[in-house]
Amino acid sequence: MNPKLKSEQLDRLFEAILTLSSVDECYDFFEDLCTVSELKAFPQRFQVAELLNEGRVYNEIVRTTGASTATISRVGRALNFGTNGYKTIIDKMKEAE
Repeated sequence: MNPKLKSEQLDRLFEAILTLSSVDECYDFFEDLCTVSELKAFPQRFQVAELLNEGRVYNEIVRTTGASTATISRVGRALNFGTNGYKTIIDKMKEAE
């Protein structure tokens, strides 16, 4: 976790998110919280992370997701040098399947 981001307000937001118990509740909350552009960007980034984690190449990811190479590069940096947030979620989702 980046200590520069840590705040009581962000903790409160994350605690609120953790209370959501269904996909429908997530839709309702995130539609109120985020812009349409943000809601489209988040799943694209996550799909890019899944594909990079599978070892897919940039050209294939661009074709599959429509993401820019800059987005793919940013997600790749997070996968390789970040806090393992993407990897944690990807692993948990694989376990749940």
